[in-house]
Amino acid sequence: MRKTKLFMDTAIDIQVVMDASQNVMAAAAIDRAFEAFRKVEHACSRFNRDSEVMQVTKEIQTPVKISPYLFEPLKFALEIAKVTNGLFDPTVGKALEDYGFNQHYLSGEIVDSVANRSATYQDITLDDEHRTVTINKPLVIDLGAVAKGFAIDVAAYELREFAGYMVNAGGDLFAGGFDERGRKWQVGIQHPLHKDEVIEWLEVSDEAVCTSGSYERTSPLSPDIHHIISPNSKRSPDEWVSCSVIARYALMADACSTAIFLMDTTEARSVLEQWNLKGILIDQTLQVNRIGGV
Repeated sequence: MRKTKLFMDTAIDIQVVMDASQNVMAAAAIDRAFEAFRKVEHACSRFNRDSEVMQVTKEIQTPVKISPYLFEPLKFALEIAKVTNGLFDPTVGKALEDYGFNQHYLSGEIVDSVANRSATYQDITLDDEHRTVTINKPLVIDLGAVAKGFAIDVAAYELREFAGYMVNAGGDLFAGGFDERGRKWQVGIQHPLHKDEVIEWLEVSDEAVCTSGSYERTSPLSPDIHHIISPNSKRSPDEWVSCSVIARYALMADACSTAIFLMDTTEARSVLEQWNLKGILIDQTLQVNRIGGV
C-alpha cells in the first residue's frame, strides 16, 4: 500500500509491505503517520505565525510549556549546537528570513520577524523536568534541520508492525524491514546537478538516510546563498554540494547532514567516525567521498 500527501513543503510518500489481510490496519497506520507530519509541522514551522515555535518566541524571558512535538526536536537541535560549539545553530532563522527564506509554501504569506541578530543557541533555555522553554532575547528558531527527521521517526514508529515500510519525505527517509521482494531497500542519492539522475545507490534496512544539498533552495535575494547558512559568517559554505548521512534514526541523520555540510573535509570525516555514522559527501568537483563503510 502506498499513499502520498503534502506536508513541510514536500511530498511525503509512505509505502507499506503487507499481505491482503492487513489492508485496513495498514490504511489506519498510514493515516496516523501522516498525522505525525501535520503535528510536527504545526509545532515547528517558522513560516506560520501561528505555529507553536513562533508563538513561543514572542514570550521573552518567560518559561513556556511546550508540546513534545516541539520540545524533542528543539532539545536535539540544541544538543547538536553544543557539541559542535555553535557551528550548527537553530537560531539562524532571522538570517534565513533576511535572505528571503520566509514565505509559506501554501499561503504565500511572508514572515518578517523582529529579532536580535546576535542571538545564539545559548539564548534558549530548556527545562527537562517541566518541559518548558525560555527565550532570553528576541530570536527566530529554525528547525529545518531536525523537524522533518523527527516527523519521519514518529511516522515510522506507527508502521513498525509491518514487515517492510518506507517513509520518504522529499528524499529524506527511513526504510524499515525489507521491500516487497524481501530485500533491503534500494535508495538513490540525487545527483546534485541533474535532478532526475542518481549519483549513488545505497541498500538500507532499519536505517534513515537524509541529505543536505546546496542545490535544493537558493536565496531569491542573493544567488550565492542557499538555505544552509553558517551561524558565524551568515554566509553559505561551499566545501560540499551534497552531504548524506545514514543513521539509525532520521532525527540524527537530518541534523548531522546539515552539521556536516558546515564542516571542512577533515572535521566532517572526524565527526562522522566519532559519532559512528556513515556518510556520502560530494564536493564541488562531484567527487564522492564515502565514510564509515558505506
